[in-house]
Amino acid sequence: MRTFGVEEELLLVDATTGAPVALADLVARPTVRDSATTDSASSVHELQREQIETATVPCSSLDELTAQLIERRTIAARAAHRVGAEVTALATSPLPVEPSVTLDERYLKMAELYAMTAQEQLTCGCHVHVSVASEEEGVAVLDRIRPWLPPLLALSANSPFWQGRDSGYASYRRQVWGRWPSSGPTELFGTPQVYHETVNAMVRTGALLDEGMIYFDARLSRNYPTVEIRVADVCLRVTDAVVLASVARALVETAAREWRRDMPAQAARTETLYLATWRASRSGLQDDLVHPVTGQSAPAEVVVRALLEHIGDALAEADAEAGHADATTGLMQALLARGNGAMHQRQVYASTGDLAAVVRNAVARTLLAE
Repeated sequence: MRTFGVEEELLLVDATTGAPVALADLVARPTVRDSATTDSASSVHELQREQIETATVPCSSLDELTAQLIERRTIAARAAHRVGAEVTALATSPLPVEPSVTLDERYLKMAELYAMTAQEQLTCGCHVHVSVASEEEGVAVLDRIRPWLPPLLALSANSPFWQGRDSGYASYRRQVWGRWPSSGPTELFGTPQVYHETVNAMVRTGALLDEGMIYFDARLSRNYPTVEIRVADVCLRVTDAVVLASVARALVETAAREWRRDMPAQAARTETLYLATWRASRSGLQDDLVHPVTGQSAPAEVVVRALLEHIGDALAEADAEAGHADATTGLMQALLARGNGAMHQRQVYASTGDLAAVVRNAVARTLLAE
C-alpha cells in the first residue's frame, strides 16, 4: 500500500476578534525534516507571520492519518495558546488583514521581487504527498492525474471570504494563489528528463527565485520520494482532509496502474485545465464543474461520482486492506451531504451576520475529530 502524508497551513488569529495576528515567530520553531520518515510535530514558518505549517509523517491508513492530523493541529493550538492566539483551518482570513512577511532572507527577496502578489499572499493550502517508486512513475502519475485535480479543489474549497467581504468564490485562495507565475496545471511531461528540463528552464528565466517556487498543482517533491498534490484549500474539518488524502492516494495508484498497462495520458489541453480549475474555484460543490472525461459542464455531484468511479478499484483495495471497507466513500458521502468548508462558513455568516463569529466557529471546528 502506498503511504501518504499531509502538510497543512493554518491561520493564527486573535482569540477574541478573530483577526489574523503576526505571531508565527513565537508559535513555530525550526524543524529539521531530513527524510520522509522524520517524526516531528513542530510547526514551521511560512511566507507570512500570520500562518504556520504542520506536517504528518507518512501514514498507511485513514485511522493513522486522522490521528496524526488531530495531533498536529492540537500541538499547534497549544503553542498558539501560550502566546494568546488560536489556530484555525481557514484557507483565507474572513476579516481584513495586512499580512507581514516573515523576516527570512528568502521570503524578503520574494516580497521584493513579487511586490503586491507576495504582500497579499496570506492563503492556506493542503498538500498531499503520495509515495511513488521512481521518478519515472512519478512523472507518469503527474501526466495522468491532471484532469482530476480540479474536483479536489471543489471538494476542499474553504475560502469564500476575502478582506471582509464575500468574494463570490468557494475558493478565493485559488484566485490569489494563481497570481504566482509558476502556479497552476501543467502540460504533459512524458519523462523525468523533460520534467527537470522544464523546471530548470523556468528557474533560468529569472522570474523564479529557485526551484522551491515551482508551484504546479501537482509536482515531484524535491525532498521526498513522493508526488505532491498542492491544488487544495486547507480543509476546515479533519475528516475532509482525510477524504482528500485518501482520494489523492487512489488517484496516484490508478494513474500508476494505467502507466504500467501502457495506457496513454489524457491529452487535455492546459487551457481547458485552467478553465476547469477556475470553475472549481468559483463553484465549489454548489454549481457545475468541468467533467474530467468529457471536458464539458456537468453538475458537481456528477463529477464527484465520475471521480469515485475512476479511482474505485484502488480506493476499495486500500480501504479493504486497512480493514475499513468503503470508509472513504462513507466519508465522502458525509462531506457531500453537509457541504465543504466554504458552505459551512457562509452558513455561519448567514445566521450571525458576523465574520468574527465565522472565525470563532472555525477555531472550534479545527480541533474536532469529526
